[in-house]
Parts: sequence; C-alpha cells; structure tokens
Amino acid sequence: MAAMETSPPDLPQPAPDTPEPSRRDGAFAIAIAVALVAMVGAVVAVGLGWRAVDESRASGGGGGGGGGAPATATVSMTEFAITPAEVAAGGQLDVRNDGAIEHNLAVEGTELITADLGAGESEALPLDGLAPGTYTIYCEIPGHRDAGMEATLTVSEGGGSTVAAPSGDDDSSGGHAGHSPMDYEAMTAAMMDSMSAFPAETEGKGNQLLEPTEVLDDGTIVYDLTMELGDWEVEPGKVVQAWTFNGMVPSPMLKLNVGDKVQVRVKNDLPLATDVHWHGIPNDFKNDGVAPYTQDLIEPGETYTYEVATHRPAVGMYHPHAHGHMLLPNGMFGVVLVGDMPIPRGQTVGWETIPEDIEIAQEIPMVLNDSGVIGYSLNGKSFPATEPYFGETGDWVMIHYYNEGNQIHPMHLHRFDQLVIAKDGLPLQHPFAADTLNVAPGERYTVLVNLTEPGTWVWHCHILNHVERDTGMFGMVTAFIVE
Repeated sequence: MAAMETSPPDLPQPAPDTPEPSRRDGAFAIAIAVALVAMVGAVVAVGLGWRAVDESRASGGGGGGGGGAPATATVSMTEFAITPAEVAAGGQLDVRNDGAIEHNLAVEGTELITADLGAGESEALPLDGLAPGTYTIYCEIPGHRDAGMEATLTVSEGGGSTVAAPSGDDDSSGGHAGHSPMDYEAMTAAMMDSMSAFPAETEGKGNQLLEPTEVLDDGTIVYDLTMELGDWEVEPGKVVQAWTFNGMVPSPMLKLNVGDKVQVRVKNDLPLATDVHWHGIPNDFKNDGVAPYTQDLIEPGETYTYEVATHRPAVGMYHPHAHGHMLLPNGMFGVVLVGDMPIPRGQTVGWETIPEDIEIAQEIPMVLNDSGVIGYSLNGKSFPATEPYFGETGDWVMIHYYNEGNQIHPMHLHRFDQLVIAKDGLPLQHPFAADTLNVAPGERYTVLVNLTEPGTWVWHCHILNHVERDTGMFGMVTAFIVE
C-alpha cells in the first residue's frame, strides 16, 4: 500500500508528557482516522475486487423461464460452501465470491467454468446448451471441493432467456467487464467512513495469556485447553461460528520459561475427532501430535495430555493436524513462546544499532489469517476492529509474526525499519532490516522496532485486496500510536 511515511502537517501529535489515554478514547479515534486518510490517495485508484453487480441481475431480473425458474440465478461462494441454484434452461448463473480467498465455479461433466475470482469479484456464467436436469457445481481449486464447496444446480424446462452481462467494452460505462459502473464518490465516502470507525468495539479478544490450572507435586505446570465451537465477532456486526480453543481466536497464548516441566490437557468438545500439533516446538515423537502416527485421535468427549518441550527458547504455535485444512482457517491456532529470544546487542542492522542495554517495552504476537470464517485478519479481527498498539518515543518493541493462513503476507509498518533477528524461533547469524517483510504460511519472524518518532503509524499487509474493498478498508490493517 503506497502511503505517505510522515504525518501531514495538520496531523494532531500527542504531546510527550501527556498521560496515556484510554485505548478507546474518541479523540484517538479521530487522530487515527486522520492519519489513515494520508494513504488513501494512492490506493483508491487501484482496482480492488469490483463487487458492484447490478441488483436487478442479482435478484433474477430480466424475465423468467417456464415452471417459475428464473433466467438468472445467483450463486454465492464462501469458505467453504456454495449455495444451490435453480435456473431455466438457456439461462445463466451470476457467480459471486463472497468469501475471503480465491474461488471458481465449475459444472461437473461439462466445460463450463468461471475464472478464478478474488474476494468480492463476480462473473456471469451462461448455461447455453445445458440440458434440463440436475448437475453438481463445485470449486475446482485444489482442496476446496473436499472442504465442502459443492452444491446442486437444477436446470428446469421452459427456455428462459439469457440475461446478458454488461460487456465493459463501452468506455463510457466506467465499469469493468461483467460489472456495473462505479460510483466513485460513494466509494470514497465508504472508505472514509470505514477509516473513521477505527478502532471499533467487538465482542471477544484473542491471544490472551493462558494461566496454569495447577502445579503437580513434582513441579509440573498443568494447563487446560478445550476445543469447542463458539461465536466470534470478526468485525462489527459480522459474527461467525468459529472452531476454537477456549472460545477465543487466536487461541490462548502459552508463555513458558526455559526448563519448565509442562503438561497441556486438551479436551475435545468438538463434533470432530482431531489432535494438536506443536509447530516449532522440539517435542519428542510421542508428543508431536500427528494421529495416527504418534497418537490416537482425540475423539469427541475425550481428553489427551501432551508434554511440551522447553529446553530452549522457541517461537512456536499449536494447532490441529488432523482436519487442519478446515480447523486452522476457522480459528484453531495459538501462540507458544518459550523463554526470551536472544537479541544481537550492539550489532548494527541496516541503519540501526541495537543498544547494548536495550530493554524491550512490549512483546507483541501478531497472528495473520486469510481464510475460513475468520478471513483476512490480524489476531482474529478485521479492520476496523483490529487492535491499535501504543508506545512511547524511544521504545524498543519485539514483534513475533505468525502466519496461520493459506497465503503469503508482506507486512509493512510505516516509518520504522523492522530489524529481523530470528526466523521460526531460530536466531539469525546475520540479522537484516526490512521495510516490508514477507511471511509465508507456517512461518514465524521475530523483529525489533525502535519507535523513534511520535505519530499514528499505519501497519498492514501490503497485498492491497487484503486490506481494501470497494466498501472501504477492512482486513489486515491496524496502527501503532507513538506518543
């Protein structure tokens, strides 16, 4: 996301000696909105998932065929489901991707298929020549059909007329192929409204520190996790049914000391048997969490106890392995931090020299997701419900990026260099500085940031349709507010 890296002249800056304000203070919401406006100019012109589909087509307008079946039927695709449809022979499908990742739609046994559609995109799929009958429609992207993306298409007798989609060839339309012309003033208003809403209140907060349940006579520290379904508000008004540990997304954070003796008791209250893999934690074989090789599945109603290795510092995570393709995107991922990451004190990285006497003011786990019911999110929330972070000028902060999604995410913090000191919990012999850091699925990066200048600094994924849509900003965006 191209953006100004310094505050505009009229941006209100908090005074250094001002007491820390409430995280939800209205004045800060205004300051954040003003700062975020600075990056809109460069990105509004970028085409992002055009979703302004003509409502008359979406509602089946344009004349129906015999037997009551419409000439046009809308098919909605999400993670991981497709709505069934009935359409008159000779009609068409208005295929819409209402999910967060790419999907397409194919008609089994035919050559009919849409292009791969990004989040928010749509395409008309004419059914000319398709005989009356019942067909299976599905997403052809690998793994999506297996995850549940198939449904029934019924083509009825009656010869409904085909409703043509706008071609987009007429330059006067201002639209894209298959889409209505855009109202750019409405787009800008929606963008400003979404930005002004930050930070927005939602129910639930993830990544909360898990407290031990008990300490056994031999000093073993015992933690309890329950796998369960639960409602989760991703953004204001968007409540989804998430698959969770202890009802939160991301799951509770385990912060352990090197040398601790640790047990984690996992109770399965899901309707599905699964297990727990300790990703990036050097557990022994029997505690790796991969059924049926290292253990039996944890059946619904059962409890299984893991021993977690703590003999060295680690930046790991825990998540199901069995059915992970469904359970991780839908919420079941958690942070594990063991000990303290070694810091290359006194070393020059990029333009920064890390002080010998450095003190870390904050340690921030940042979990990235992009699919399932959670969708594009930071720590389980989508903008404007993402959490802003606060610091003092001169603070050093340590950030741990975790990618539990299905796509790579280039993470960019405005103004400040990110000093990359570890990958996957392993200290780098040659740390490096990055303005934008690519974090691939399963990876963890640890970075240091020196907050050298006050202001409201935007922090986001730099793949633009992960942070903006034609109805405004959403997804993988937050801000660091430096006093």
